Amino acid sequence: MNEDVTTEGVFDPESLAAARDAYESVGPAAQTVVRETASAMEFDREEYRDRVTSEVVETARDALFASLLVVHVGDREAFESWRAETDADVTTFGSEDVDNVVWHAAPFGEAVAATFQDERDAAVATLRRQAFGRLYRERL
Repeated sequence: MNEDVTTEGVFDPESLAAARDAYESVGPAAQTVVRETASAMEFDREEYRDRVTSEVVETARDALFASLLVVHVGDREAFESWRAETDADVTTFGSEDVDNVVWHAAPFGEAVAATFQDERDAAVATLRRQAFGRLYRERL
């Protein structure tokens, strides 16, 4: 990878099976986050049972997994250099008139990228959600 590219994140699965393992591994953390959040919101037992559904915990797991995906951040030149070296089918969001790109390549030949000018953290967060929704959700 180009030295002008920064890489951040935890999950960089090398296969769909590895992605599934990583996704499953955040299940207990998602349950804990939801339980502690409900406690901080002072839910009593009845309200907890009524409001904290399996869908709520699954949403937390989805968000945790997405937030831990490895992403690469660089300028447009670094992104285009990476793109020229990959066989991945890359979907890019954003404007071509900005200088920076964040991207994630899934282990099954697909990648997503988002362009940004100044709001790096927002672009990284958005790209991770896009990566989960477009690349992983249906497969996991």
